Amino acid sequence: MFEAITKSAKETKKVAANLTKALKNKPILKHAFIIALEGNLGSGKTTFIQGLAKGLKIKENVLSPTFLILKQFPVSFKRYKNFYHIDAYRLKNPEELLELGFKDIVDNPDNIVVIEWADKIKKILPKNILQIKFKNLGENKRKIVL
Repeated sequence: MFEAITKSAKETKKVAANLTKALKNKPILKHAFIIALEGNLGSGKTTFIQGLAKGLKIKENVLSPTFLILKQFPVSFKRYKNFYHIDAYRLKNPEELLELGFKDIVDNPDNIVVIEWADKIKKILPKNILQIKFKNLGENKRKIVL
């Protein structure tokens, strides 16, 4: 278990960017590399994803796809080809995500998939995922637990 307390958005992004270094040595899975994020509104999930995107050399501005549910970004990072940012906040049930092709996305080992509000779709997530919990500690402080 890893735990970090960050005191700014910049520090939260740095923790995330450092995680991408570990991805370089991650063993190949039979499915996508999935990062499931949990935490209340304002706890740092989107900021963390922006740091991941920067670490993966994604040039686009990564914002939470709350109304789109999912957004795809191409990457050239080690063996990965796609970065998917999913926001399950507005989903009424996990089946809604399945209708958007979620199974094909997570079955592809070329993908990195990061899911905000992953607790809402737990029953359709594969095993062997990285779970990260966020807690707002007030002001700009955040607790991040892997």
